Amino acid sequence: MMSTRRLRGDPKTLGDVTVVTEELRNLYYKRLLPIEKYYSFHHFHSPSYEDADFDNKPMVLVMGQYSTGKTTFIRYLIEQDFLGSRVGPEPTTDCFTVLMYGEAEGVIPGNALTMDPKKPFRNLDPFGNTFLNRFQCVQMPNQVLESISIIDTPGILTAARKKLSRGYDFPAVLRWFAERVDRIILLFDAHKLEFSDELTRAFGALFGYEDKLRVVLNKADRVDSQQLMRVYGALMWSLGKVFRTPEILRVYVGSFWSEPRQMCDHYELIELEEEDLMADIRNLPHNAAVRKLNDLVKRARLVRAHAHIISYLKQEMPALFCKESKKHNLIYQLPVIFTKIQQQHRVPAGDFPDCTKMQEQLLGQNFSKFKKLKPSLMASLDKLLNNDIAKLVPMLQQQELIKKSLPGVLDAEFLGTFSGEHYKRHPFKEFKDDGGSEWDFNEWMVARHKPKYDEIFYNLSPNEGKLSGAKVKQWMTTTLLPNSVLAHIWRLSDVDGDGMLDNEEFALAVHLIEGKLEGHWLPRELPSYLLPPSKRLNMTGNDI
Repeated sequence: MMSTRRLRGDPKTLGDVTVVTEELRNLYYKRLLPIEKYYSFHHFHSPSYEDADFDNKPMVLVMGQYSTGKTTFIRYLIEQDFLGSRVGPEPTTDCFTVLMYGEAEGVIPGNALTMDPKKPFRNLDPFGNTFLNRFQCVQMPNQVLESISIIDTPGILTAARKKLSRGYDFPAVLRWFAERVDRIILLFDAHKLEFSDELTRAFGALFGYEDKLRVVLNKADRVDSQQLMRVYGALMWSLGKVFRTPEILRVYVGSFWSEPRQMCDHYELIELEEEDLMADIRNLPHNAAVRKLNDLVKRARLVRAHAHIISYLKQEMPALFCKESKKHNLIYQLPVIFTKIQQQHRVPAGDFPDCTKMQEQLLGQNFSKFKKLKPSLMASLDKLLNNDIAKLVPMLQQQELIKKSLPGVLDAEFLGTFSGEHYKRHPFKEFKDDGGSEWDFNEWMVARHKPKYDEIFYNLSPNEGKLSGAKVKQWMTTTLLPNSVLAHIWRLSDVDGDGMLDNEEFALAVHLIEGKLEGHWLPRELPSYLLPPSKRLNMTGNDI
């Protein structure tokens, strides 16, 4: 079994991270939530945080136009199918599906999901039944999902389907998730790069969360290098027009599925890009507390700007006459009011909400019920931003010592950066397992095809009955399976962990590769019926 110590990290350091999260929760309830309630922050912006928002695992939002490979990408991450998943060229995902860890496999419908206080989705209820009927949670026992949760989204409609109505505010739902997730994966198809109206509106929902966004140009092995260069350039130009920021978004070029890739001139580039993206996702549990602190500070700054706006509007309203005309005049003058508040209270321009959206929301509000600035609340908010948050930074610096890996294709042992000595034993990256296992002694499943596998083994010229890691890797890569998949096969096959394969271990590796090429899923750990006979006596009662 996989080492639980390697998955969980150092208990003391993880305890420090728990302390950081708990302190953030206390600061929010003590200092920020009272101001949000006093100035009706949730009427204009996002609902208040709950305990589940602080306790939940890191979440990854996967979005993109239909047929860009969203569901396939998720299956690639978790290395298995999930309930309700379908893959095809037509729009196959018509709902928001949250993949979370559970001891038993099952589906929780949207209405029930928003009633569960232990899950961070209770505030989705205002989007109505039309949305909730297209919202579900799939729970399943999966090692990757022990550390992160993944959200699959409906395919964004193209121009040809832009007249279709979803029945709910799709961009608003995306923005709700964007505020709460740790990473946003936006996929594009290298074959059909199209920016529809709904995609542009979806980009609008992501404004302010560009730091969480990672763009993936998928299926890049299906185009030649010249076409890829043109598509990449067109994508960067289009993204620059939509986001209008001086920073260049990071675009990963890849082909994210566990099937053999087509050989192309940029094959090595695809492998390197895969490692970069997997490393980014793998570090999400490691950086979860940092993300929560960052989001809390961002929210606190918005609350401060909101309090000043509401207070200013209250002060400018007349006591008795011409209230309605004054209200409309203040809404019209809102850009000027923003500038005045910036100058008088030294509130940065980046802390203010979108002016046009704020004007729309103010139209339905009663300005007479607004509250004036309350010095004690503002002093508490200033203390949060200037003192309390600063005290948490040393704890976050201690968190840098954590090395928390995600298993499967995300495992740091496969795709991380390693020193040279690791490659001496493991050509794809070394794996060590401390878990114990009990084996039975059924017939070896690989035996029936071993003569065929032995022919390949001896053609590779073994030395003293074993093939070196370099030779095995060179042969494995000819299958065109992704390196992450081959790394998993290597870990399963190198049973004695000596960095080389004998004829039985090599036969096992070829058997697993053939099974993968036929479309089967690889086992997480090697079952007893695949354990080579010569290794069974050595493995019985011992750690692998």
